[in-house]
Amino acid sequence: MDGGGCNDYMPSDEGWGRGRRPVINVSWDDAKAYVAWLSKKTGKSYRLLSGSEYEYATRAGTQTTYPWGNAVGRNNANCHACGSQWDARETAPVGSFAANRFGLYDMLGNVREWTEDCYHDNYSGAPADGSAWIEGANCYNRVVRGGSFLLAPAFLRSASRYWFTADYRLRYLGFRVARTLAP
Repeated sequence: MDGGGCNDYMPSDEGWGRGRRPVINVSWDDAKAYVAWLSKKTGKSYRLLSGSEYEYATRAGTQTTYPWGNAVGRNNANCHACGSQWDARETAPVGSFAANRFGLYDMLGNVREWTEDCYHDNYSGAPADGSAWIEGANCYNRVVRGGSFLLAPAFLRSASRYWFTADYRLRYLGFRVARTLAP
């Protein structure tokens, strides 16, 4: 924020702290502005994940409901009734739960994360290569993945997705940054 990556917008931390907490109260527009700034600042290509990339990274080679199995269990994520100390109250510090098989933390629960994709009612016509689906439908509505600390376990399924308008900000909306690597 001090470097200018947030267009002079200071997202509220809801009094939960910053540090290892995920950024919250950011819109898709805010997230896009940040990755554009980060790319310019570093000279490397940063972006939001596509919905397909998000699901692939979440599953980490599994075919189960959650990357850790078919039951939500206890203390595997931060959601409403996931068994963590933060359930339905606030975000948890990043890395409070075990990483998935790819070494990624908090792919499910904690905050819903913006993806690059426009929202479509179904997958008919979706790109087959994992790229973001940015044609057709209403691109003012953008896909979010991952569930949140306020949602029930059913909304944390690896395949779960929802949408919000690109300017929407909530205490359980954040984002994850991806970097495009040169072949």
